[in-house]
Amino acid sequence: MTGVDVAYVTREFMRGGVRLSLRDWGGDGAGVLLLHGLAGHCGEWDGLARALRRDGYRVLALDQRGHGGSERAPEDVSRRAYVDDVLGVVEEFGRDGGGSGLGERDFVLVGQSYGGHAALLAAARRHPRVAGAVLVEAGPAGSTPEEVAGVAGWLRGWPAPFASREAAVSHFGGGAVGEGWAAGLERRDGGWWPRFDAGVLAASLDENAVRSWWEEWDAVDVPLLAVLGQHGIIDAEQWDGMALRQPALRGVCLPGAGHDVHLERPGEVHGAVAAFLREVVGG
Repeated sequence: MTGVDVAYVTREFMRGGVRLSLRDWGGDGAGVLLLHGLAGHCGEWDGLARALRRDGYRVLALDQRGHGGSERAPEDVSRRAYVDDVLGVVEEFGRDGGGSGLGERDFVLVGQSYGGHAALLAAARRHPRVAGAVLVEAGPAGSTPEEVAGVAGWLRGWPAPFASREAAVSHFGGGAVGEGWAAGLERRDGGWWPRFDAGVLAASLDENAVRSWWEEWDAVDVPLLAVLGQHGIIDAEQWDGMALRQPALRGVCLPGAGHDVHLERPGEVHGAVAAFLREVVGG
């Protein structure tokens, strides 16, 4: 399918009374659901979405609750609610098997950071239409209260509104990473604003300060791929625990890359994900 011009359609649907928005890239093959991280947006995945669509997959990218085009102030920001949304997408868009030969369409979940955590927890539910999960800079270890407070403070400390998109790119470090974060802003009221409420997202972190998710990690029974940056957040101790408890876990670590490895090294991330998909669902 090389050379096919690929574009997305924005779709909205309701899940448990919450309005969710996603980019639907089309395709007839097995499904891929892309999940951004905390304070991110579905557009972070545009490059990977185009590439996977050209590979023949049915590709969707979700704005998770509290983010982007989805409901900005949902009442429930528990991990369960985020996971229910993920499985709701799988059910809503997995009914029309298309030309995949799979009957109802199977999905592989691909998530970065908090989106990867949602993918992990969704896979742990053992939904019959979830065929695998790719965790980009995500794992089952919990965070300390101090770490959670630091992330919440970072969210509240964005100097919004940014005077210009260029100023936002610079604030987020410039380059592909800065561009990716700035692309999630909206222009209104004389500046560039986040498309989330910092208090809502801070509340969504509460559970991570009091528990880890190793029990859920042990419950996953589908193929798993971890894509890590050398300078990311998954340390050797967590990785060793992940590999020990899921011996079939595949892992790719990109030298020199950080937590936003999907923005820094999109071509290599596509290569790793595409190889995993061919193994798990064909294509």
